[in-house]
This record gives sequence, structure tokens and C-alpha cells, in this order.
Amino acid sequence: MVENKVKLIPYTIQSIEDSTNETPEGVQLVQAPAIWEKSNEGEGIVVAVIDTGVDTDHPDLKDRIIGGRNFTTDHNGDVNNFEDNNGHGTHVSGIVAASLNGDGVVGVAPKAKILSIKALTEDGAGDYGWIINAINYAVEWRGPKNEQARVICMSLGGPNDVPEMREAIQNAVNHNVSVVVAAGNEGDGQEDTFEYAYPGAYNEVISVGAVNTNLQLAPFSNSHNEVDLVAPGVNVLSTYLDNKFAKLSGTSMAAPFVAGALALIINLSEKEFDRSLIESEIYAQLIRRTLPLGNGKSAEGNGFLLLNLVEQLDRISAPRLNVNDKQS
Repeated sequence: MVENKVKLIPYTIQSIEDSTNETPEGVQLVQAPAIWEKSNEGEGIVVAVIDTGVDTDHPDLKDRIIGGRNFTTDHNGDVNNFEDNNGHGTHVSGIVAASLNGDGVVGVAPKAKILSIKALTEDGAGDYGWIINAINYAVEWRGPKNEQARVICMSLGGPNDVPEMREAIQNAVNHNVSVVVAAGNEGDGQEDTFEYAYPGAYNEVISVGAVNTNLQLAPFSNSHNEVDLVAPGVNVLSTYLDNKFAKLSGTSMAAPFVAGALALIINLSEKEFDRSLIESEIYAQLIRRTLPLGNGKSAEGNGFLLLNLVEQLDRISAPRLNVNDKQS
């Protein structure tokens, strides 16, 4: 029998803190601050976070939230109440876009906007129908100034390949919305044994595995032939319930690093090309900014997210490409 529930990718709470004032190590590791200026810190880009909701009063998040909706039975089914009663969605949202306000933490894209879609309940579970409706809502949503979501972030999964969920994801991609998903936490530390969680194992999504701060693969990170890249996923500091901060571990934390990175990359690339880019072009720009770590493709995909890599390579190669040196 097909289980009709999808759940949060399992994660571990390492610690909860009342206050902090730092750029989290993961944000520094992916070199986000190095491209903030060129990318306008993700300003104008909306990331739809499909999760357990968001703490709308958190000082690092309240200015980032552009809207939201509740597809669950929580809060008496009030569709307009997308408050987080679990903590996971708040943590993920902070990794994507916590404000650069001189206090607390900062996200990868601190001027991006969050569309918070609550599709998982307090216990971290939800119906596949809720997830499908949430994906479709993210694609169809329009903001007060006709904004559209350019990225969907989902740190959730289940053991079942549900065709209707895949169709919703395909529809999103066809509407030029990048869909970023956690690869899953059923890993056994062996690259040649595959673990599948859906939607993370679909080809259409950007499937993200986890590494620690030493860029070593997290042993829990799923390996399979649809992993696209890896990002920080161990002891990740971000926003949490009750205006607090927490360190969590899981591929759940790695996915929002990539979602936030896409907000920066979209701004940067569309400025460079002077036109809108389709989803496949945005994906190509993302993969240009990955560094192979030496693990198998099934474990790390194209490698570790390194946002300033292209600029660093340009600086190295530029002196060697002097046109005056060309031979006739």
C-alpha cells in the first residue's frame, strides 16, 4: 500500500541559542558575501519555501516575508495562518534569506523575499496532496507588484514516487521555476549503495547532498545518480522559533543554501546577459559554481557550491588571454 504521507527529511537539533551576531560559517563557506554586491544580495527574487511555515515575528525574517499560505490542518485549517509550529521551516528560511541587519544571523541572499507555504504539520508530516497544491500555488502566485517565485525550496521527502507530485514539479520547471530539494538522510556512508527519497531522486529537481565544514561528505547524505551538488549540512546555524537561533544538521539544511544561491545567481546572470534566463540556463550557471571534492558523482554530483568560483577563475586566466599575444 502506498503511504500517503510525505515528511520532513530527518534532521538533528545540535543546539538552541537565545542570541548570536555572526555570519554563519556555512554562508562564508559558499562565498555568498563575495558576490552580494554584484547580485544585489538577491533583491527582487522570491523563494517559495514549502515546509512547516515560518516564525513571522523573528527579527531576522519579518522583513523578508512577502506572503504565505497554509495547506495543512494546523491552525484550524486557516489558510492565511502559516506560522511555524515546528521550527524546521523557520530554520530553512533563515538559511535562504535572513536579513543583514547587524544582529542575529544572515542568510545566503539577505535581500531575497520568502513566500512561506506551510504544507507540513507541527509533527513534520503532510499529505502528498498538500505538497502538490503547495507547488502549484508557488507557480501561480503573484505578489503585490506582480512578483513571481523563481525558486522553490523543499526539504522534505518520502519513499514513494508519486506521479502527480512529479507532474507538479515538471510544471514548475516548465514555468522557469527552479525546484531545489534535499537529497535525503538515509545515507549509509557508501557511495555505491543508493538511497532514494522523493522528490529528491527526480531528475527535474536540483538535488542537494550535505557536507560538513571541512567539506567532508556527511555520512547521512543520500547517494544516488540524481545528486546535483553538495552544500553545508552539519551544525548549520540559522533562525529558530521564539526569536531564537539553532544549529541543525541534515540535507534539509543543505538545500536552502542552494535556493539562496540561486537568488544571487539569477540576479548576477540576468544582469550579465541583459535578459531573462530560462530554468536550464540558471541551472547551468549554478553548476559553473561548483568545485569537485573527489567523491563519486553519486555522492557529490558536480561538487561543492562555491559562489565566487567563476570570478576567481577569471582572475587566474585573464593574464594568459591577452589578445595581443595571438599569433597570426
